[in-house]
Amino acid sequence: MYKNFSMELAGRTLSIDIGRVAAQANGAAFMHYGDTTVLCTATASDKPREGIDFFPLSVEFEEKLYSVGKIPGGFNKREGKASENSVLTARVIDRPMRPLFPKDYRNDVTLNNLVMAVDPACRPELVAMLGSAIATCISDIPFDGPCAMTQIGLVDGEFVVNPSQEQWKNGDLQLTVASTGEKVIMIEAGANEIPEDKMIEAIYRAHDINLELIEFIKKIVAEVGKAKHTYESCAIPAEMFDEIKKIVTPEEMETAVFTDVKQVREENIRNITAKLEEAFAEKEEWLPILSEAVYQYQKKTVRKMILKDHKRPDGREITQIRHLAAETDLIPRVHGSAMFTRGQTQICTITTLAPLSEVQRIDGLDENEVNKRYMHHYNFPSYSVGETKPSRGPGRREIGHGALAEKALIPVLPTEEEFPYAIRTVSETFESNGSTSQASICASTLSLMAAGVPIKKPVAGISCGLVTGDSDDDYLVLTDIQGLEDFFGDMDFKVAGTHDGITAIQMDIKIHGLTRPIVEEAIARTKQAREYILNEVMTPCIAEPRATVSEFAPKIVQIQIDPQKIGDVVGQRGKTINTIIERTGVKIDITDDGSVSVCGTDKTMMDKAIDMIRLITTEFKEGMIFTGEVVSIKDFGAFIEFAPGKEGMVHISKIAKERINHVEDVLTLGDKVKVVCLGKDKMGRISFSIKDVKEN
Repeated sequence: MYKNFSMELAGRTLSIDIGRVAAQANGAAFMHYGDTTVLCTATASDKPREGIDFFPLSVEFEEKLYSVGKIPGGFNKREGKASENSVLTARVIDRPMRPLFPKDYRNDVTLNNLVMAVDPACRPELVAMLGSAIATCISDIPFDGPCAMTQIGLVDGEFVVNPSQEQWKNGDLQLTVASTGEKVIMIEAGANEIPEDKMIEAIYRAHDINLELIEFIKKIVAEVGKAKHTYESCAIPAEMFDEIKKIVTPEEMETAVFTDVKQVREENIRNITAKLEEAFAEKEEWLPILSEAVYQYQKKTVRKMILKDHKRPDGREITQIRHLAAETDLIPRVHGSAMFTRGQTQICTITTLAPLSEVQRIDGLDENEVNKRYMHHYNFPSYSVGETKPSRGPGRREIGHGALAEKALIPVLPTEEEFPYAIRTVSETFESNGSTSQASICASTLSLMAAGVPIKKPVAGISCGLVTGDSDDDYLVLTDIQGLEDFFGDMDFKVAGTHDGITAIQMDIKIHGLTRPIVEEAIARTKQAREYILNEVMTPCIAEPRATVSEFAPKIVQIQIDPQKIGDVVGQRGKTINTIIERTGVKIDITDDGSVSVCGTDKTMMDKAIDMIRLITTEFKEGMIFTGEVVSIKDFGAFIEFAPGKEGMVHISKIAKERINHVEDVLTLGDKVKVVCLGKDKMGRISFSIKDVKEN
């Protein structure tokens, strides 16, 4: 049965078709916002997946280039693997929705979002977020919704609800907030040093819009929603917990997990697990779920000690940050390097500088091809957590962490005019025990400054955690969570920024939302920690960007030429510019406005290339003196190349003061000579004289 639902949302019509397409999915919403069209579906398997201890949720955001009237590049002419934007959008959908599925649900669930048309005024990412929630809510898949998402921009000091692509890209805030009917459940933000109080105002502006959307979704569910199906619970049997506690007392478990050395804790848990495996050798039905039972026993122990006794596993105070250290220049010959250590979390970031021709070009759903000048890549090898497995390239987590650090640092980067380089930072995780993404922000700031990148201000990042009790006011916010507190806690609230404001937020939770007091306390706590890291650790390590780039980094000099002269510099089929490059070994980039960037490591050769370009683009006037090379000899005179692709002629009568019968009597091919410009002949060719050059 086909039904249409619509509402006005931020000045545009949100229209949803239910039952029109994809009828065999558990739930399907054909979403229209302006002209942006996204098909959102939710499907689930009939039975749980065997042998797993997690909820197998998969979220896809499929960017179809026909949606913006493009044909994909490449040989196959079809979309390939998911773009970085697709991965990041899928993560933003996954993070708020995952906690709303039953904790003991193990059926495979896929949320698929097919972008079919894009209206630049209505971002497809937002439409997919709403559509995933609606498709799941109306399906028969168990889900504790509704939930809704809203995006907030900041343009000319004013908040914009669900901004257009242009407003989103060029504004001072990119905020996405997800909510249930009572609480905020996810925050993702990139910001241009937004003060904390302004950020909180924006978050709850979005939350208010979400509440309106949730009422709208409830009406849809009431009319077309399916009854939720029953499922096979994968919860640990209560009698199994009772038996475990007889063998391993709560006091023994507390002793095992409460240590500040991760490896010691893991060894303690391995011993406990081995002890239980031996005890349950005849309980074959319990052995496959024993590791999950031990995990939950640890979790209950840690949560109880933190919440009731204010005791953290490593003995720190609730607001205390782990031991911090920072250093620069530990990797030789690279353009910049720095290492930042927080407890057992250690990140090394390497900075590489290159000409602007090496920016990353992205062919996505933006109407215009996007150039990405700053690239931050994050790597998380298995050795960083003491595990062994082969590297398969960056996964969704690595892409997400890299994007978060990139977002945090973009507001402080110099403009292309101030610093005409493409910039890449790579964060290598040497050791991990919580919040490596925020350590990579600190390490990257130090590395950029060490590389001589004139960033406006240093940026630091920190994460806060949360443990909640039975009521909204029974909670404890933890500063600088380590891995165990992240795994067993309810929140990972990451905030990065400068002394003056927030540049990035990523908030994930495992419960059904945060109250406003928790959000405000977490933001305040991260500001205090950020100030401490900046003042006490990062500034003493390197106080400001170095005045020059590394001796191993390319040097770039920019000059401006008349745009009408670009063709002269390039030459026919690139002959002239390639000649300059061959003779000097530099790289040359020319933009349509006549901006020329000369990049190299040898200053002498760079100066030579610049001189050549200036010669080529000079308006030749009588009396100007040049040095050139004899490249051709004729009966009537010689041709002198004074710049690549630029020649002038010296008539035989202008070669020597005395009369000569043959040019070869005075000149030979390859001679270097000084000439003076006599102007242009009737054919527009440049005429030179050797004999009229006045020696100083």
